[in-house]
Amino acid sequence: MTTSRTAESPAPLLDLQALVAAVRRRRRLWGSLALLGLLIGAAVAILLPPPPSATTKVLVAHKEDQPNDTGTLIRTDVELLHTTRIAGQALKSLGSREKPEDFMRDYRGTGVTNNLLRIDVSGDSDAEAVARAGALADAFVADHVKRMRDAANAEAKALLDQRDRMRKELAEVNEAIGDESAQGDPRASANLESLFARRAELTSRIADFDQRAEEARMGTPAIVVGTRIVDAPRAIRHSLPRSVATDAAIGLFLGLALGLAVAAVGAVVADRPVLRRDIAANLGASVLGELPRRSPVLWRRRRVRADRTRLTVSLARSVRGAGGPVSLLELGCARTTGAIALDLARALAAEGPVAVVDGLPGSRLAGRRRRPGDPAVVGAERAAALPHQERRLGVGSVAPGTAWTDLPQFGTRTVLVVRAGHGSAAWLHTVARQLADQRIEVIGVVLIDPDPRDRTDGTLWDGPRTALRGYGRRTARHNGGGTSHAAEAVAEGRLPMWAAPVPDSDQEAR
Repeated sequence: MTTSRTAESPAPLLDLQALVAAVRRRRRLWGSLALLGLLIGAAVAILLPPPPSATTKVLVAHKEDQPNDTGTLIRTDVELLHTTRIAGQALKSLGSREKPEDFMRDYRGTGVTNNLLRIDVSGDSDAEAVARAGALADAFVADHVKRMRDAANAEAKALLDQRDRMRKELAEVNEAIGDESAQGDPRASANLESLFARRAELTSRIADFDQRAEEARMGTPAIVVGTRIVDAPRAIRHSLPRSVATDAAIGLFLGLALGLAVAAVGAVVADRPVLRRDIAANLGASVLGELPRRSPVLWRRRRVRADRTRLTVSLARSVRGAGGPVSLLELGCARTTGAIALDLARALAAEGPVAVVDGLPGSRLAGRRRRPGDPAVVGAERAAALPHQERRLGVGSVAPGTAWTDLPQFGTRTVLVVRAGHGSAAWLHTVARQLADQRIEVIGVVLIDPDPRDRTDGTLWDGPRTALRGYGRRTARHNGGGTSHAAEAVAEGRLPMWAAPVPDSDQEAR
């Protein structure tokens, strides 16, 4: 069993259990946002259908292709596709006067693999989109082939220029060899050997440059043949049901995420306790019972009626042992509190006359039509005229704006009827402090609209110490120093020893 947090235990920085419960209670908010997102997504798919579009695929060959390429080359091709030069060439082949900058907004390229490029183009009609896709693919292929050829020719020209320079140097070496041989000087044999070695080296390098230039030219045809359209341009058929389902699902997800985020942030900022453990700890009194706020579904009404009857019996037992006027003070559930008060008054009417003192805002009970068997209901201004032998059951409110000094006239002991998640933690502290200052003992708390998944313990084990603050002194003073109800409860074992009332200083002096 989970016990309630005491005043000595440190409160967690973020109570996930309370946060989940608060978010779950605000399911109307995030459910409404999710439904709104779903409707908006479906409406967008219906009212703003995608324009006619076409797609084509181009196989792109690169001279620098490597098996371990990470896609850098195809990403470069995608960026080259989005250039005004290629867009302008495609528009020129179509005979269109559209600006290349505007045309670039109507298409996009995607690198499927390292050598496969997909081009998606939109247009005013399927035929126009197909024509645009074909012209754009042809323009890209022509531009790519031209760039590869230019690069190969530039590389071959550089190699041939280097070969020509070496040929000139070779001619100079041959001329030097001829001059040395014509002189016939025996001492020139060493110089001739170096010249012959240089001639052999130059001859080898010239042959190498010739071969490399030929290979550079030979690589271009493979690239030209390898770069081509592998998937002819075709129109993309859009399915309206699929688009509606997809956009609705996306809208549902986004709306749900937004709703959950708003509910979570609102729960943290508002700090409104939901769990019975937190409400009992903030009010300083245990939870005696709980009831749903709204009318339940048909198959659960019998169970709710049984819970309501059981609560009425429990409250009647507590009121009989009070020995004085008792009140029901509501916070966020005036209608339910009035119904509980009438049920309690009917249960007590069998033992004697009972009058309900209506202190709710707007005199909700005093202004209602009285049914046969209902107890007498009077306003707070007429409470003083009631006979002393008639039992009084006060009904009031501790909502913001309450006149705290008027609460003792409803009863010296009270049951707080609180709607879960209605009051903030600061206001619950204020209610507990004000009731203690007015010497009003809190018998317990009736929780309205609790979280159905709440498994926390609403019993506050140190609750009587707070609930009976000032009550023992008040009872002893009115009884002339006799035994108070708290002392009797301690003697009977219903309360621990530390809950015994502390006598006033003037009684100790006497």
